Amino acid sequence: TAVDAARESFVPSNEVRKDNDILRAIASGEMRSHTFGSEQRTLVPSDNTVPKSFYDEVFSVARQAGPMLQVAQVINTASGEQLTIPTLTAYSTATIKGAGSAISDSEPTFSSIALSAFKYSFLVPVANELLTDAGFDISALIAEQAGNAIGFGINTGLTTGTGTVEPTGIFTTGASAVTGGTGVSGAPTYENLVDLLYTLDGQARILPGVGWLMSKSGLAAVRKIKDGAGNYIWTGSLVPGQPDQLLGYPVYENPAAPAVATGAFSIGVGHLPSYKARLAGGIQVAQSADYAFNEDVTTFRVTARVDGKLTHASHFVKFKGGAS
Repeated sequence: TAVDAARESFVPSNEVRKDNDILRAIASGEMRSHTFGSEQRTLVPSDNTVPKSFYDEVFSVARQAGPMLQVAQVINTASGEQLTIPTLTAYSTATIKGAGSAISDSEPTFSSIALSAFKYSFLVPVANELLTDAGFDISALIAEQAGNAIGFGINTGLTTGTGTVEPTGIFTTGASAVTGGTGVSGAPTYENLVDLLYTLDGQARILPGVGWLMSKSGLAAVRKIKDGAGNYIWTGSLVPGQPDQLLGYPVYENPAAPAVATGAFSIGVGHLPSYKARLAGGIQVAQSADYAFNEDVTTFRVTARVDGKLTHASHFVKFKGGAS
């Protein structure tokens, strides 16, 4: 029949909603929550005009809030169960053997690091008048707030977290290598920085991704240092948008790094991708119209689950400020 023929040719349509539409649907109660995950795209010239997803916008801002999500190796997982990453801790060794002599066994030694998923979350109240205004970019507002709030929180955990109820920070697990400082209490000397760089594991030092991490007080102290010929050791970047150089390696300002002080680990250098940051399950956004009902606002809850750990302590070394 005509009905059967029409049914056979029917193809269900899949509705594709934009991020703003999804967030408005959450605000209206049409959707309870939504998890925004990272997108995998093959970039070709015609794709340059494709807008960023909400997830991309959040983490673009999060990287501005601190460098750890930029310089670490970021691992995205669908869920938050424990993730075990094997690590090589000792190589096999070769020895000279005479003709007919038995060859000795020499097995490499392996260990592992385990990454959990600690929850970072916060609330964003948005006036209901704005939510019903079609001209209001709700996606940009929440992305900006989420990127800053979660970005600062995650960057702090990945930098100095204790590893108990938060990630294990790179400054927490990195090796203590050089102590020194003259002049301003805790500030390094040129010799301190050279010693620090060459205390770093030689194999790690030649890997791509080696760089310096320090707070603004560390940056200020280092930029004042001169070598034996009276030249400032700091080198400005020759490429716009790229970090400055210190002793041939890029420098990243990290607001969560300890300030220069006596006894503080204020400056670090190492193979930064050896730090593994795990993001579990994307960015989840949910809402409640009842939480602040008397204020006529809808409250959004944004959640991200994160952990991080350094694979090898010898791949990141720290300077400890001494007395002036």
